[in-house]
Amino acid sequence: MYEGGDTIVLFQELAYEDVLPVAWHRLPEPVDPVVVGSYADRNLRVLQAVDALDELPPAEKPDENAPHSADLHRLETKVNLLIEMVGQLLAASRPRPAPVAVRFNALGGVWQGVSPYPDPGEQGIFEVHLRDSVAEPLRLVGRIAAVGPDGRVKARFLPPGEHVADLIEKLAFRRHRRQVAGTRIPRR
Repeated sequence: MYEGGDTIVLFQELAYEDVLPVAWHRLPEPVDPVVVGSYADRNLRVLQAVDALDELPPAEKPDENAPHSADLHRLETKVNLLIEMVGQLLAASRPRPAPVAVRFNALGGVWQGVSPYPDPGEQGIFEVHLRDSVAEPLRLVGRIAAVGPDGRVKARFLPPGEHVADLIEKLAFRRHRRQVAGTRIPRR
């Protein structure tokens, strides 16, 4: 899916790209607005959790002469280890779809589908598990725009709400910034 440039774009907007568990679930028409609203609330919490987990430590070294500096560093290391272990337990206890190449933003998504492929025009829910340590997937309601002969699925999403769209944009920007910088933060 990566076409060689530094910037990953989808529908003329910066997009997040990775290999993650993705699923598409067909929805009956019309979509219940209450269901869409409940997804917006959950998506906000999911993206806030991912944002908190992705926070980078300060760039400068902590003052080793500061009181409790070593204690705080050990505590942070233990909390990170605990988060990773809980994520592994969650992933093992809740089956997830197989990871596939995916690119998405608040406008839509492209991923390698699994047979049987959805039909163009079909309405449904795009689910992507962003982190092992976050139990809930990001759920975006949309419509299949196209399915390629290679099984590549392209969907357009309904507007997810301003706050959710902003957090998706922030997620994509952080990923882009890390790729440009040539660093990679381990996923949790």
